Amino acid sequence: MALKKDQVVTINFILRNDNGEVLEETTKANPFAFISGNQQILPKLEENIGEMLIGSKRTVVLSPDEAYGNYNDSMIQKVDRSEFPEDITLEEGMDFIADTPDGRQMPFIIKHIEGDNVTLDFNHPLAGQTLTFDVELLELRDATQEEISHGHIHGAGGHHH
Repeated sequence: MALKKDQVVTINFILRNDNGEVLEETTKANPFAFISGNQQILPKLEENIGEMLIGSKRTVVLSPDEAYGNYNDSMIQKVDRSEFPEDITLEEGMDFIADTPDGRQMPFIIKHIEGDNVTLDFNHPLAGQTLTFDVELLELRDATQEEISHGHIHGAGGHHH
């Protein structure tokens, strides 16, 4: 069955990278919930979940193209230290969000610091990796109008006000 738009989908999952290392994991006590058809999870993962029955489990393997794309060297940028506020101590691995001229936000990680030269990486941290999700579909229900208008789930697996 394909998911209809604006359904609350509650799952448990284990996410592994190319090396089989667990990157993220939910539990029965703390599942993950999202609203279908709203680009809240990877589209190919959502498509696979839509083929599942409640209570079933499935392993979904996503290629880099189906996940966060291939690593792109053109997404590396060097800037001067003066581009950052003076009161922040910069360290490699720190993540920030840059605002583009058209108002979009672009997350990046500080990849390298050498003197006043700071190398930024705008690739998603999981770019270039094949990702494996072990998924269990726990629950499926229609989202409330409040959840739809807020853009997130209220209650178990979602946001609490």
